[in-house]
Amino acid sequence: MSKKFSLTELQSFYNLPLFQLIDRSHHVHLEHWKDNTVQLCTLLSVKTGGCSEDCGYCSQSARYKTGLKAEKLMSCEEVLPLAEQARENGSTRFCMGAAWKGVKSGDAKFNEMLRTIREVSKLGMEVCVTLGQLGDEEARQLKEAGVTAYNHNIDTSPEYYSKIVTTHTFDDRLNTIGAVQRAGMSVCCGGIIGMGESETDRLRMLEVLCNLDPQPDSVPINCLMPMPGTPLKDQQPVDIFELVRLIATTRIVLPKARVRLSAGRTHLTREGQALCFFAGANSIFYGDKLLTAENPEVNDDMALLEELDLVGLKPAV
Repeated sequence: MSKKFSLTELQSFYNLPLFQLIDRSHHVHLEHWKDNTVQLCTLLSVKTGGCSEDCGYCSQSARYKTGLKAEKLMSCEEVLPLAEQARENGSTRFCMGAAWKGVKSGDAKFNEMLRTIREVSKLGMEVCVTLGQLGDEEARQLKEAGVTAYNHNIDTSPEYYSKIVTTHTFDDRLNTIGAVQRAGMSVCCGGIIGMGESETDRLRMLEVLCNLDPQPDSVPINCLMPMPGTPLKDQQPVDIFELVRLIATTRIVLPKARVRLSAGRTHLTREGQALCFFAGANSIFYGDKLLTAENPEVNDDMALLEELDLVGLKPAV
């Protein structure tokens, strides 16, 4: 059974002297991840813009003037070649995201997503989707169609959540995660730092994650990419050592999870990314775009991994 951690315990790890903290997290990492592999994941926006939600960090919200044009849902025939290309580039997980509040059984858009998932699942990659809120029936259908993991980030602490989003609640997020767990899909759940939250908020977010039962199998750690037109457009970049501390603490308390370096890598130096890998990160989003945010080029990522003697995870099939 996975160990649960209190906020006080998390603070005791996070506030260790930096070298002591990353030494500890690195040893935990080696205990549970004995090889030098990094999971390569590709994220595709299959429905961009026009979202009714008011997430303060998101350029896809229809409530903000970000210059992003709303697009219709991509068809299966449009998605499949991109999934095949991701597989050829070395990705072992293909993630599809849609900008909307959630999905409902019987809806035409949901049926089209199910058709796409069935075809993508034949390519031999893990299939992850992030489609907003869903209930037990929708989760069951996604599982049957071939979804292996559902991404639904909690974003920040329960206390800070309403300062970032008002059109749904923190409990709404937890309810969707519960439906995913009951359906037997893997939970991909993390958060975003750099939105004006406190250090305590970041650790409260982590406390919620490590006390989920079962715990998430993958934990994306995103650094805010301030988007023009959004309420958080003027936020300052996250300090690299704050990011490393959070990744190291996450590795210690979630030893079996893939800890993913997600949005914000374009703002990190190669040395900063190397430190994140040493501290316990072992997954990245791979490809030149994360929904609407920029991401490092594929060739740059492969060169960095090679220099660090890291290799892309091979497909399980």
